Amino acid sequence: MKRHIKNLISVIFSFLKFSIIKLFHGKCFRFHLIERFSPNTELDIGKNSLLVLKEAVRAHSGSKFRVRNGAKLTIGKNTTFGYKCMITCRHEISIGEGTDFGPNVLIYDHDHDFKATGGLTAGKYKYGSVQIGNEVWVGANVIILKGTKIGNNCVIAAGSIISGTFPDNTIIIQKRETEVIKYRKE
Repeated sequence: MKRHIKNLISVIFSFLKFSIIKLFHGKCFRFHLIERFSPNTELDIGKNSLLVLKEAVRAHSGSKFRVRNGAKLTIGKNTTFGYKCMITCRHEISIGEGTDFGPNVLIYDHDHDFKATGGLTAGKYKYGSVQIGNEVWVGANVIILKGTKIGNNCVIAAGSIISGTFPDNTIIIQKRETEVIKYRKE
């Protein structure tokens, strides 16, 4: 019973918070009545951008959703974000339905263009849309980079850094080897 009351309070709080955000951002922000976002989840919506939350999206404590000027972020229904996930969208990110993200997942659809005149301080970026299919399971501490396309029903192992195209029903793991390069005391 206590859990149901807590969930109801979370839904009501999210609705109130999103209604206030909607007042300031109008057509740039769309959401459904039933969303469950932790009170300290951050939404940052830039000018001429679009953030679309389909029904029953859930975000745990510390998550951040940043949709920069002119960008589009769409999150499908029944999608869940673990603790401290962060999405920074400068171009376009699309997440399908029923996708689960473990804690500390990072998603970026851009890279800094360090070759631009003025270097990093010039604030130039290279873009590539990110598409994540339906029913994808993303493990803890995964980083998804620009230009990535992940098919439906995929699993991504914890700690992976993902870039590229992955077809439906793929299990993705990034193998790493641990190597001792030197001992402190001989």
